[in-house]
Amino acid sequence: MNQDASDIIPPLAAGEATPHIEAGREAAPAKKKRPRSGSKAATAALEARIGHKFADSSLLATALTHVSALKPSRKRGDSYQRLEFLGDHVLGLIVSDMLYRAFPNADEGELSKRLADLVRKESCADVAKTLGFVDDIKLGAVGAGVGARLRKSVLGDICEAVIGAVFLDGGYQAAAQFVERNWSERMHKLRRPLRDPKTTLQEWAQGKGLPTPVYREIERTGPHHDPQFRIAVELPGLESAEGTGGSKRAAEKAAASAMIAREGVGGGGND
Repeated sequence: MNQDASDIIPPLAAGEATPHIEAGREAAPAKKKRPRSGSKAATAALEARIGHKFADSSLLATALTHVSALKPSRKRGDSYQRLEFLGDHVLGLIVSDMLYRAFPNADEGELSKRLADLVRKESCADVAKTLGFVDDIKLGAVGAGVGARLRKSVLGDICEAVIGAVFLDGGYQAAAQFVERNWSERMHKLRRPLRDPKTTLQEWAQGKGLPTPVYREIERTGPHHDPQFRIAVELPGLESAEGTGGSKRAAEKAAASAMIAREGVGGGGND
């Protein structure tokens, strides 16, 4: 977001004297300031964070411009919105390609769930925050008036707009490199499980040529109205794994999760 002098230098309180430097004394080192938005230094720093040097810097400027910052004579297309439309679809294609290569045994349903998690606005907003886009968004008086709430609502769109800008400026390969740098780790760390761990373990076992996992009750403790079960899951050639829960099914799922974690099975059972 653009900053003027009032954003950087705090106003003096009423009656406060203008600061000065006493003769013979050195001034304290000035706090290093971030380059002003729109300057060559700021653009270079932003390009470094993005990992792409723009041949057409106007694309990047447009990707970071909110509608509220436009003059009445300019069209809404001069804001991030058109680039966001393009970037949304470019992101979907690139992440789909990444998932297809990373999880060769995943079916269409699992790939779709993974894709939806990775391209949702919250995920894009997280990337934007990580790359420090918040302070680079150009907001007008309306946008500045609503402050952080507005920035949070558009961060995901801004991130997609940047992807669209990189795509137009550098082609598919440049956009793919940006997405891979910022989404690869997320791809292997899903926020929520895709499937029941028992299903995941069973499919993994089948892929290894093993029979269906066997669940065996080891112990039941606690009163009748609040029992605790300890269950072991067994597969030929592997050490059994145990889990506990307030029901047999919960304990079985815990046991399956324990074996999945120990054997390094991926979230979708594709390892």
